[in-house]
Amino acid sequence: MKNLLLFTVLFMVSLVSAQTQRDSITFDPQKQLNAAQSILSGNFGKKVTLGGYGEITYNQPEALNGELDVQRLVLLVGYKFNDKAQFVTEIEFEHVDEVYVEQAFVNYSIGDNTSLRGGLMLVPMGIVNEYHEPTTFNGTERPSIDNVIVPTTWREIGVGVTGRFPEISLGYQAYVFNGFKSTTPDGEGGVNGVLKGSNALRGGRQKAIRSTIDSPTLSFKADYYGLPGLRIGLSGYFGSTQAADEIETLEGANIGISMVGLDARYAFKRFSARGQFIYASLSGSQKYNTLTGRDLGSAIQGFYVEGGYNLLSLRAKQRLIAFTRYENYDTHAATQGALERNTAYNRTDITAGLSYHIASGVVLKGDYQFRDNKSDAQVANRANFGIGVWF
Repeated sequence: MKNLLLFTVLFMVSLVSAQTQRDSITFDPQKQLNAAQSILSGNFGKKVTLGGYGEITYNQPEALNGELDVQRLVLLVGYKFNDKAQFVTEIEFEHVDEVYVEQAFVNYSIGDNTSLRGGLMLVPMGIVNEYHEPTTFNGTERPSIDNVIVPTTWREIGVGVTGRFPEISLGYQAYVFNGFKSTTPDGEGGVNGVLKGSNALRGGRQKAIRSTIDSPTLSFKADYYGLPGLRIGLSGYFGSTQAADEIETLEGANIGISMVGLDARYAFKRFSARGQFIYASLSGSQKYNTLTGRDLGSAIQGFYVEGGYNLLSLRAKQRLIAFTRYENYDTHAATQGALERNTAYNRTDITAGLSYHIASGVVLKGDYQFRDNKSDAQVANRANFGIGVWF
């Protein structure tokens, strides 16, 4: 209760003292910033910078009860030690009763276009894992690919470098992280598997909660922004999962992961578009399933394409964006051994709706999702509505 009271007070203070507006209705993807970038770049003349974002959602599946939820409420705090060293953190309440530290890292500038970073950071894969503030994407819910495949919000502890080469319009990030956890002791001499077929790697996120590490993983991303209105990203993540000391030598306790992603964002006047493709090969899944009794696939993949159009004049201060997104994602894109592909894990979502940006940093959302899979066990379509803020 004390933690909730303290968080509420800090959040209200940040509402009053937020330093800059969050321009959620900027169309140009080349100028788009996420929360951490805004904190790092918006603290001129200030030691402490405060901000935050939050989402309240309503999901109504067909023929089922609806759900109302304060999905997340996030406090952003930045501190500037000097012109080179800064600290950024995100403290998040999910569903009112779950508390997480989403980011906590030191950024040290070693040049005009190069910085070293260390701490708890977002893995740079795709679009939404880094740009997940509610005013930066269409749809009440984040794309399903960025929930099941990537999986957002994916953050781990690591060190690395970030920067850009302005002369060739290229930004880059490269980090060494701890990896996913794949297995845990069951307390009775056996092994529990935390990865499974339905949501692949999602259950293995360690989130800096007493994270286990026995081998580092490599993550990188390059962004090209040399053409007007266009931003293209190439991501990679390579390494092995982690297991506790007492079980890491067991055959099948760990798997290897090789993940690549390609994404693009484009905007021209009132039109905008984005797309993303993610593929991951999971080596050793057959031995893992034998050890744990799980049904983890040997490959996962997904993609989406989305188009949006602003129905209001470019001169208007508000924007009303009508959008449609098509996405397909399969956590059993391939399997090993006797494990058969589960066609229920090959899913398709078509989402259409409106995003009404009533001010910079405030969005009202409404959409309808047609959801399907390749099996006979169908998923209910649903309507979604939400309010998002970022300041």
